[in-house]
Amino acid sequence: MGSTELNEKNYLRICFINWALSIPILLIFAWPYFFICEFFMVPKIISFPGSIIFALPFMLTLLHGHVTMAVGASHREHYYTWLQQYTFTYGLLFHPIIIKTRFRLSLFCLSVLLIAGGLIFTV
Repeated sequence: MGSTELNEKNYLRICFINWALSIPILLIFAWPYFFICEFFMVPKIISFPGSIIFALPFMLTLLHGHVTMAVGASHREHYYTWLQQYTFTYGLLFHPIIIKTRFRLSLFCLSVLLIAGGLIFTV
């Protein structure tokens, strides 16, 4: 890999692509949860946040994979460090915990608990 991969212009490109992909990916993974909630008549106040919480781990995993493919596994920390330097612009919604698998799994478990709680309230 050349040194041109680890510059700010490339980081900006990766950042803009990730921002552009985030909403479509979020919607792609949120709709199955929402339709399951609709099928079991779970209240909307639970199904909408649950759908987002359910889709977030999948979206974050794909975007993390995009960063890994763009700069390489050994250099992705440089990109995340760069995001932390621009907290109020490019790294607006970035926090180091986002890339942790344990965090993503806990979001998934929380969404499952939400749908279980919604099923209890409908019965």
